Amino acid sequence: MGGGITIKDLPEQERPRERLLRYGPQVLSDTELIALLIRTGTPAESALVLAQRLLKGNGSKSGLAFVARANIEELLKIKGIGVAKSVQLKAAVELGRRISARGGDEDVITINSPYDVKNLLMEEMRYLDKEYFKAILLNVKNHVISIEDVSIGSLNSSIVHPREVFKAAVKRSSASIILAHNHPSGDPIPSKEDIDVTKRLVEAGKILGIEVLDHIIIGDGCFISFKEKHII
Repeated sequence: MGGGITIKDLPEQERPRERLLRYGPQVLSDTELIALLIRTGTPAESALVLAQRLLKGNGSKSGLAFVARANIEELLKIKGIGVAKSVQLKAAVELGRRISARGGDEDVITINSPYDVKNLLMEEMRYLDKEYFKAILLNVKNHVISIEDVSIGSLNSSIVHPREVFKAAVKRSSASIILAHNHPSGDPIPSKEDIDVTKRLVEAGKILGIEVLDHIIIGDGCFISFKEKHII
């Protein structure tokens, strides 16, 4: 498609919006969906061409992974993507993440297995470029009370202190908690520091009467449960 061709120049049956209306969103390519989000191209290229170029990413990342992981500053480096388009893209990514995490509704979230934690956090945490440590607070029925951000940065005893991990749990009268953090490398295999910090927090939980049920490490599309691996 030449740079000067617009979506309006396409036959009506080939335009993304019309195809979505007729056949549903599942028939559209990633490029077409992005084009619908950004709505307009530039004087030199159509929204479809701009979407194709956006999906090429920045060299180290590409495709939908780039769109999901990129911050506003990175998106603005793509010629033709201004503030308005960047905000539209990040809003769409965040909505998708929330829908995935909540299962499409606002019902109470219950944790019965490590896979429930994976479903809750994977889409939010798999693309993060720093380590984020979270605590999932649960009541006696294993319903999620809240998800607390504890720290950002490589896991070590100095930044993941029991005081910070259990502060909200004590305040909210949590019966138990599940620990979770991501590995930006995409590999969820725990380090010695991961294991040491976890064992320290398990012991602190015993003293406080708040059981640490599990520690989930999120990778890129994969995860490890300390409980399943018999680490705790």
